[in-house]
Amino acid sequence: MVPASGDEARRSDDAASGGGAPVTEPAPDATPTEPAEALAELRDVVLAYFRQEAVDPLKRLLAWLGFGLLGGVFVSTGLVLLALGGLRALQTETGGHLAGNLSWTPYAIVLAGVLVVFLFARSAARARRRGAPEEEKS
Repeated sequence: MVPASGDEARRSDDAASGGGAPVTEPAPDATPTEPAEALAELRDVVLAYFRQEAVDPLKRLLAWLGFGLLGGVFVSTGLVLLALGGLRALQTETGGHLAGNLSWTPYAIVLAGVLVVFLFARSAARARRRGAPEEEKS
């Protein structure tokens, strides 16, 4: 077996002259000798671990939430504008057919369309959640 660099056994002068058992010097290691150095290294290790396990995932989570909220605002605004456009189109393009006693029908049609979109989105979210592995559910 070939010893690794820095692990060689070094004989002292007394052992080399045949005066007893060979004495080996311990290989220098990276452990700090002073308590202040040990505390500083412990602090650095703990901060690096905290940064790795808490701060970085939190930053990714906030970015994910930010994009999700921004997308939600855009989609909601688009759906509201689409519903208002559909309502206006029903009111103006049907002429006198939905006037008088039937003036409520464009509102009911648009409300039904919004409910269909809502139920579709809800069922898609539930199906996605059902298909997720157990560890990701929360």
